[in-house]
Amino acid sequence: MDMIHVYQEGKNPAAPTLVLLHGTGGNEHDLLGLGAMISPESALLSVRGKVLENGMPRFFRRLAEGVFDEEDLVLRTAELQAFLDAAAAEYGLDRSNMVAVGYSNGANIAASLIFHEQESFRGAVLHHPMVPRRGLQLPALGGMPVFIGAGANDRICPPHETEELTELLRGAGAEVDVHWENYGHQLTGTEARAAADWFKRTFGQAARD
Repeated sequence: MDMIHVYQEGKNPAAPTLVLLHGTGGNEHDLLGLGAMISPESALLSVRGKVLENGMPRFFRRLAEGVFDEEDLVLRTAELQAFLDAAAAEYGLDRSNMVAVGYSNGANIAASLIFHEQESFRGAVLHHPMVPRRGLQLPALGGMPVFIGAGANDRICPPHETEELTELLRGAGAEVDVHWENYGHQLTGTEARAAADWFKRTFGQAARD
């Protein structure tokens, strides 16, 4: 429990807990509104990255824009996994019923956790993610539902990154839906609403059980 975070109890204990993971320079408050939009009845667990880049919080170091420090990424991925296990015990949450919601750097650490841990999340909403690591044998994802929001004109996360990540996840058995916007790296309102619609279609019945 050594990561700064915000926890908001949900209205429906059966609804998946949303794990909110901000982008570079963000904090644990940035995605609370997005989480409430995606699943109004879910508990929200919003985490602040521990790495600072010129004073801006991130979840792992990078060597340059688009070039990850893989050693640090592996370390921070394990750190986030341990934190989520501890938070589930602390707040009485079902660890197997967590869905990641990440933007940019937060989406990348969520994708890294999926790449490294078979039971990392029940599903994921990834806004503008990149391929976290290459050359790995991904765990069997067994139909894990994943939403990817992408920008056709995103210079930070170009379309080929989205396409490669999609193929890697599908190759491991995930069910991936990609939503394209004709914009850049920003998270737009229409993309957020598309994620909310996807979440309702994917988890709505489970949340009501």
